[in-house]
Amino acid sequence: MNDRELLELAAKAAGIEIEWHRMITGNDNPVIAPKTQRERNLLGHEWEEWNPLIDDGDALRLAVKLNILTYQTRVLSDDVNTAYASTPSSAVFTEPHEDDTYAATRRAIVRAAAEIGKDMK
Repeated sequence: MNDRELLELAAKAAGIEIEWHRMITGNDNPVIAPKTQRERNLLGHEWEEWNPLIDDGDALRLAVKLNILTYQTRVLSDDVNTAYASTPSSAVFTEPHEDDTYAATRRAIVRAAAEIGKDMK
């Protein structure tokens, strides 16, 4: 599954409606587009970039909203660090990493959220 599919399923699980606006952000990050003019006025703008794969705050809010548990381990014998994320139904997603614990944790969270989204009808 590519990053876009992961993000779409994670957003679905969290009840977030996203639209892809490459022209606005200059990249392939999704943008939350408020549905009504009233919502736009309350936010003070028309769009907001959302990407829990690269934003710690987006990832934390996603994990909290979906009750995803995260933790880290380190296997000393082969110096491999691993980030874990588990769903409320006990599905566990792992992301090994060397230097970027935060990126691995964000990806594990998004993978867990995508699994929840995939199971939704």
